[in-house]
Amino acid sequence: EERYSEVYLSTDTPDFVKWAEAMGCVGIRVESPEEVGPAIEKANSINDRPVVIEFRTDSSEKVFPMVPAGKSNSEVQVPDFQRDPAAAPVEEVAQ
Repeated sequence: EERYSEVYLSTDTPDFVKWAEAMGCVGIRVESPEEVGPAIEKANSINDRPVVIEFRTDSSEKVFPMVPAGKSNSEVQVPDFQRDPAAAPVEEVAQ
C-alpha cells in the first residue's frame, strides 16, 4: 500500500484557475514539466495582481521539497538530484 502525503482530490475538484480569476487573480495551470518554466516566467512578469499557479501532478510523483509528517520546516527533505545554482537554497526558503 502506498502512503501519500497529499489529500486525494476527486475528479470533481474546483477549477483553481477559474477560482483564482473569480477572485481577481491570474490563474495558470501547469500539466507537464515542460510548462513549468514558461508558467513561472509568466507569473514573474505580472506585477499588478496576485498569481495562482496550479501544478497538476500524478499522485505517485515525488514532489520536493517536502516536509515529512510531524517534522518542522527546518527538516525539509530535498531530492538527491542536482539543484539549479540560480535557485535559492531550500534552507533559505523554508525559514
